Amino acid sequence: MGKKATRQREIISLLTEQPTLRISEIADHLEVTTETIRRDFRDLTEKGQIDRMYGGALLRPGPESNVAQRNDLLIDERMALARQASQALGDAQTIMMGSGATTIHIARRIALDFNNITVIVHSIGAATALSANPTINVLAAPGIYHSGEGAMHGVRTVEFLDWYNADWCVLSASGIAPDGPNDTLVEGAEVYAAMVRRSQNCMIVVDSSKFNRRFVARYADWSQVDLLVSDQVPEGDLRRAIDLAGTDILTPEPASHTSGRRTQGQ
Repeated sequence: MGKKATRQREIISLLTEQPTLRISEIADHLEVTTETIRRDFRDLTEKGQIDRMYGGALLRPGPESNVAQRNDLLIDERMALARQASQALGDAQTIMMGSGATTIHIARRIALDFNNITVIVHSIGAATALSANPTINVLAAPGIYHSGEGAMHGVRTVEFLDWYNADWCVLSASGIAPDGPNDTLVEGAEVYAAMVRRSQNCMIVVDSSKFNRRFVARYADWSQVDLLVSDQVPEGDLRRAIDLAGTDILTPEPASHTSGRRTQGQ
């Protein structure tokens, strides 16, 4: 086996032990240049073995792991996305939120940044994060509990959401493609589609590992999405589809050293 193949096997082994690693960390461990690792990343991405993230990579999953496992991945990146998403909500009074690890980070950020708003959720984790701020009115949807996702799904969930209107919905996705955001769970996509219908504005928050990935259930097209928040700007057909629909794109700004709550409805 050649040096390149051996090195790439070692990269996969490292990512198996630690789900996300930086280019510099792998280069130091293998005693090669960062440019060598970037070339290996390109090869492994083309083979479908890894997904790129800014500054590093993670093993490409099959069907998505459960939300508890995903909570341990890309923590710094998700915190940056959450900060940007919270800022983009402006003076929203009512927000609908989906489920997933990234959304839980956003819920934590909203609990820091906002007071006296209403947030409608189907995720137990998001509800728990929001409850840290007693001024936030949390409405939790009923339904059939999905233990892997930590959220409620089903007909009762959708019926509940149809009673409410929101200024924004904030959703994640298993993948985003030129035809829109999608999810591995059909029942999850049904909930997300209901939130899109009942919200004046729609925000999708995903990291770049979700770019150009298609799963079974598409829950919106880009004309229904007002804002994409991600760590990178998409390229190629995906970028063209987003631009054609008029969807705005935001990437994280540097973290601020100061923070405070915004008070709504006073």
